[in-house]
Amino acid sequence: MLHVDNRSMVHHTLFCMVKYSDPQLNRTFAALVDQTRRAILDRLEREDGVSISELAKPFAITLPGVMKHLDVLEDAGLITRWKQGRTVTVRLRPDPMRSPLDWLRRYERFWSPRLDRLAKYAESEEAKTSRKGR
Repeated sequence: MLHVDNRSMVHHTLFCMVKYSDPQLNRTFAALVDQTRRAILDRLEREDGVSISELAKPFAITLPGVMKHLDVLEDAGLITRWKQGRTVTVRLRPDPMRSPLDWLRRYERFWSPRLDRLAKYAESEEAKTSRKGR
């Protein structure tokens, strides 16, 4: 019987996670790492088709700065842009997010039990606090 200790298995998994290379997956994660780009995607998820000037309004950056963020999102395949007259409209393309989700799901087994334990702990602490407050 072959015995594999948990530490070796975790090390091997982390090694594989680091060495895994998929250019599209890398572009998607690189696009999602920035808070401004995530906020843009959140807005596009709520509103279908938004002009660039409307997208830029809530941000404390220049319009060219917003355009650079849109270039990164478009390169990752997460948005599309089209021009009608003088207005450029942006729309979300959620399909490229499937690949990162699938990749993350492969490793869910490592954090899922820990998150379950954390939730139980938080619930027990909340119950203790509410009993003391009575």
